[in-house]
Amino acid sequence: MTLRDYDEGRREHRSLPLRWLLGLSGSVAAGTVVLTLVVVGAAYIGDNRDFPGPGQTSIVMHIGASVIALATQLWADRRSGAGAALGACVVMAVAGVLLWTQWWG
Repeated sequence: MTLRDYDEGRREHRSLPLRWLLGLSGSVAAGTVVLTLVVVGAAYIGDNRDFPGPGQTSIVMHIGASVIALATQLWADRRSGAGAALGACVVMAVAGVLLWTQWWG
């Protein structure tokens, strides 16, 4: 039995709600990366055209949230049951904190 067979066997035992939750959290993690690229791009353009862009704190927060969200999503994708659900919830919580503190705050 290879590692690939082991991973495929775990995926077969996931319930539909868990697969949906992991899909949603994967989309949220990808959205976090897109927001990070937007913020870094805005900072770069702002610096080149001499207008104020997002500050260093915002850039660091976005990069940190993206790294945490992607790492947690990868971790959750390799788990099943409560571990996978917890990982998915952490991804969404990280994205929520990022949005609350950097976009709405």
